[in-house]
Amino acid sequence: MEASIVIPNFNGEALLRRNLPKVIGAMEYQANNISEIIVVDDGSWDKSVTLIKKEFKQVKLVKHTRNRGFSAAVNTGARTSSGDLVVLLNSDVVPARDFLVSVLPHFSNKKVFAVSLHEKGYAWAKGFFDEGFIQIGPGVETERVHDSFYVSGCSGVFRRNLWNKLGGMDEELLSPFYWEDIDLCYRAAKRGYSILWEPNSLVVHKHESTISKLSKNYVARVRERNQLLFVWKNITSPNLTKRHVGGIFKRLATHPGYIRVVLMALRRLGIALRAREKEIKEAKISDEMILSRFN
Repeated sequence: MEASIVIPNFNGEALLRRNLPKVIGAMEYQANNISEIIVVDDGSWDKSVTLIKKEFKQVKLVKHTRNRGFSAAVNTGARTSSGDLVVLLNSDVVPARDFLVSVLPHFSNKKVFAVSLHEKGYAWAKGFFDEGFIQIGPGVETERVHDSFYVSGCSGVFRRNLWNKLGGMDEELLSPFYWEDIDLCYRAAKRGYSILWEPNSLVVHKHESTISKLSKNYVARVRERNQLLFVWKNITSPNLTKRHVGGIFKRLATHPGYIRVVLMALRRLGIALRAREKEIKEAKISDEMILSRFN
């Protein structure tokens, strides 16, 4: 299977200059089976585009005329790609030279949708339902492949034909960032597909992305808003839905400022409910069954 690497970029000139040579080195390692590297520039105003055109001519450049957010950038990259697999790498992620060698065999199983790369210090992800909300947390690093609740959009490999069938990341509901990768993987899991973590697919994530430069309060509100929207769209179990309603009222009672997050989410309620109808129709696996894997 051939792999296309997709790197979303926004004002990441310094990161691209430092890290793209490593990605190109991984492409030159034939066992990775990488056919192309695509950088999607999401309306940068630094010299990212000039840098790629001058110094990295083997990289395919796709440009957004304005900044549209993370999910829109990776969706553009996936649509542009030609490989069987889409490898998402943030511009601040550096892969080992052979990072895909242990990943590719997993996709011989047609029920595998995505495989998480191994960022040192992090492992597979677990998901659980607590006080009315889906929560996520880290698993324990091991030497074995493990089920994962989701695969990070910063460093993960996805089956492209299923990505397209699912409609990619939900940029309409969840832009500009957060929970879009969790949402995509959860939708795949509810349709019966597997999400894995591969311990031997090593990458280094230096966490220098654009999001770290934004207001912490704004980022926190968007994260909490998208946590709400994720539940409204994806958690279709009557029992868990009832518990979620109670959880909202509890949060509002104990954290009065949470009303601002709820109001932000309500602006996209119509979008969430339309998407929820689709999930109810197409899901094959219950919420309880998925969450039981990580108890």
